Amino acid sequence: MESPINELSQALVGRGYHFRMPVRWGDLDLLNHVNNSLYFRYMEEARVNCMKEAGIGVHGDVREIVLAHTSCDFLRPISWPADLLIDMRLQRIGRSSLEYLAEISMENDSEGPCLRARNIIVGTNTSTGRSSPWTLAELQGLERVFREI
Repeated sequence: MESPINELSQALVGRGYHFRMPVRWGDLDLLNHVNNSLYFRYMEEARVNCMKEAGIGVHGDVREIVLAHTSCDFLRPISWPADLLIDMRLQRIGRSSLEYLAEISMENDSEGPCLRARNIIVGTNTSTGRSSPWTLAELQGLERVFREI
């Protein structure tokens, strides 16, 4: 018989979180499009808000979230003005890690995503700095914010 933690971890795979944010004029480079380094900031903003909504890694908590891996394909430029849609889809939940795919698109734009990325985050204990297993309460928080697609 599987534990409730393992069952919930498996049930969350494939679910998605959606985040919207504006492109700021100051994000533009000399070529009048968003500098590629800022795509990572946009993913960070979505990730931090997602974890905050799930109640994980908030200030003063015993849990900290660290980015262990990120890789991306830049598919096309982001321009200004635009509102961005950042979609995160869970691929795997490990003992203390979480892997998700991310896409950044411009709202009201039918040309498809501007970026596709793969990210892995790890939950760590703030006092030891070592990875620590997800708790049932944390997985339930993820269940609240990651919706079925």
